[in-house]
Amino acid sequence: MIRTAVVTDSNSGILPAAGETLGVYVVPMPFTIDGTTYYEGISLTADRFFRYLEAGAEVSTSQPAPGELQELWDRVLQSYDELVYIPMTSSLSGSCMSAMALAEEYGGRVQVADNKRISLLQKQSVLEAAALRDRGMRAAEIKALLEAHALEQRIYLGVDSLKQLRKGGRISPAAAAVGTALQIKPVLRLWEGGIDMHAKVRGHKQMEQKLIASLRQDLETEFVGKPVSLYVAYVGTPEEGEAWRQTVQAAFPDRPVTADVLSLVIACHTGLGAFGIGLAQNLEL
Repeated sequence: MIRTAVVTDSNSGILPAAGETLGVYVVPMPFTIDGTTYYEGISLTADRFFRYLEAGAEVSTSQPAPGELQELWDRVLQSYDELVYIPMTSSLSGSCMSAMALAEEYGGRVQVADNKRISLLQKQSVLEAAALRDRGMRAAEIKALLEAHALEQRIYLGVDSLKQLRKGGRISPAAAAVGTALQIKPVLRLWEGGIDMHAKVRGHKQMEQKLIASLRQDLETEFVGKPVSLYVAYVGTPEEGEAWRQTVQAAFPDRPVTADVLSLVIACHTGLGAFGIGLAQNLEL
């Protein structure tokens, strides 16, 4: 019997320790903070990361070094015949394309699935891949299925502060100053794996309403009658995350809503106080 492993990166919200429990392998993502490199889930926790953001530290992201990724794959393939690797969407990082190039050296034993997801939706794909593996599906088949259903998902993000967007060069200092003075809050959309501006609103309450209204429209149009999972994500305390989850749960009382910390690679650009809402269509397992 062919032994297939599932591998992902920590942008999925799955950290290495949790991966052991779930039966998947995790590549920890590197972050550079004030010139020092940290690895998510190894030397960098979410709480510590948020403290650095609050203190105004210089924070940037990068992709895993090819040697680090190759080392993990080689270790996994000592115990398995093949693996499927599910990294963050290629639209937000070059790490997926780098992994695809590296996979060519493995003669088909490594399959890289670019299913255009990140954070909680990427995590859903990883868990579905693990379930498919447990049912005997091969790595290439899992890759093909994930990519075929890649765009059956939506994520909307509300950004409470423009500070990190300004620092990252995504908006100009002048626009950030005006936006802050007018209490303008951008609502971003992850669309086909990339990020674009979805709307601009004034104040936190309007931002919440816009996020919920956007997801409701998707549920009542493209995803009407389809089996989906609803998620909320946040950059802040668990209490803030639970308050947002309850708000969304009240808006969709007939659908369970799952909450978790927003992927740190996104939080690096949105800053503290950001929160999101999303859905993903469930695979038929």
